[in-house]
Amino acid sequence: PDKAVVSTQSTGAVGLEKGHKVTKLPKRVKPSQRKGHKSKRVKFIRDVIREVSGFSPYEKRVMELLKVNRDKRALKFCKARLGTHKRGKKKREEMILSLQQMRKAQAAKE
Repeated sequence: PDKAVVSTQSTGAVGLEKGHKVTKLPKRVKPSQRKGHKSKRVKFIRDVIREVSGFSPYEKRVMELLKVNRDKRALKFCKARLGTHKRGKKKREEMILSLQQMRKAQAAKE
């Protein structure tokens, strides 16, 4: 038997294409797949809270470290305060973005 002429539609018991052939149904989106997605409303509320309450003391210190280009020290400080490396990186990025926004706002004023 020539192995080059093997049909991909085989319903054999072995191989990558084994088993009964069926048509796949489209996947439906489950509510659990939305977990972690920030809605417009939540973003708006968090922005208002940030605007009213400002930054916490440790966030101000992180921003000072970032202003003098101590990124690694800022990450270590965030990590110590927040508990994990991932949270620390996320907070540092958030602070970098807020500093950029502050600079942009300052430039727009002048």
